[in-house]
Order: sequence, then structure tokens, then C-alpha cells
Amino acid sequence: MGVKAIIPFKKEGAKLRLGDFLTENEREELAISMLKDVLVALSESKIDEVEIITTGSRDEIEKEAQLNGALDLTSTLKVSVREDERGLNEVLNEAITEEKEPTLILMADVPLTTPESINEIIKHEEVVVIVPGRKGGTNALFLRRPYAFSVAYYGLSFSKHIETAKRRNLSHAVYDSFFISADIDEVEDLIELLIHGRGFSADYLRRIGVFLNVDKNSKSRAVVDRK
Repeated sequence: MGVKAIIPFKKEGAKLRLGDFLTENEREELAISMLKDVLVALSESKIDEVEIITTGSRDEIEKEAQLNGALDLTSTLKVSVREDERGLNEVLNEAITEEKEPTLILMADVPLTTPESINEIIKHEEVVVIVPGRKGGTNALFLRRPYAFSVAYYGLSFSKHIETAKRRNLSHAVYDSFFISADIDEVEDLIELLIHGRGFSADYLRRIGVFLNVDKNSKSRAVVDRK
């Protein structure tokens, strides 16, 4: 039985909380770079198919994410892009209602995701597997019966998804992953990306002059800086 991954993606106005550190164009370029890192991890996992649902232009995303063959994805991975300007919950709930096969919803801003973690998640026998973010969100959600679930992102979505699984009598598990929990939203999140990142997004940050420095006040913790 194949497993499909769905990646919600937004480029325009991406990562507003990084606005005091990165320009609008840099934030958009970082968003694309993180998407590419996630796609590479998926391509090296046991996922068979990926659908990117974007609020932007399908053609633009296909080109910028290098889906025309320039991105080194395994030949067996099918990647498609669909445009949809509706809200995240509305789009995803409609998508999973139509899915009969196991589905992994994976956020596009978790560039440290590894294929090993993905494989561990989809290996679970539970109907619902929830991967929390560091601030109470849900960074990945694996659904063996997606049509039986309903997502509720934003806020403390991790707790909401556990309650939904319980309310619908669906077996569930929590999978803790440091790398998948590291979603990139704020300036301090860039620290983990620069320390652990080996892909497109970490390279992009270094290319535009972002680097790790020592906090002048504490002298014992890292901060991000720019040349």
C-alpha cells in the first residue's frame, strides 16, 4: 500500500516573523529552499507520491523548486503541484476527505527532516501519528485513514489533534523528532538550521551572509548575525 505526502506551501508573504532580519525576497527564497530540503527527504524515504498545495502559481513553484528534473529526486517519486488560495484547514480537510490511502501531511518549513524519521513515522500501526512542533503546533501528521480525520491547525494544534483522535476513537501515537520539530518561524530558529542543516536552506543562509555568532551579553549561547 502506497503512502502519499501532502505539503502545504506559501511563498508570497512567507515567514513574516523573520521580517526584521531578512528582506521579503530573502524570506521567499528561504521558503523555496526549505521546500526543496523537505522534498529531498521525502524522495529518499518510502513515500511514493507528493502533492504540494500552494497559494501561489503552480508553474512558478514547479520552476523555482526545480521539479523539472534539476532537483535530484529519486525517479520513483511522483511530485505534483496544485493551486488553492483557501485557508489551510479548509484545503487540507477537503484533501484528506478524498484520500483512501495512508497520507502524511508535512509542513514545508521543517528543512531538517530526515528520510529516516519519515520512515519511522509511517511505520507506526496507529491510525493517527502526530509529530509536535516545539511551540505546540503539529509539524507532521500521519493518517492511515485520512478520510476519518479532521485537521485543526493554528494555535495548539498538537493538543487539538490528539483530542480529535480520542473523540473519533482512532488509535494514535506521538512521534517526537528533534529535527521535524524544528520549524523555522523566528530568527532564533535559524540557529538550529545553521548548526544542523546540510541542504539547500542552510546553504542559502550562508550565501546571503547569515552566520552564527556568540551572544555578547551571555558569551555562552549562539545567536545569528549577518555580514
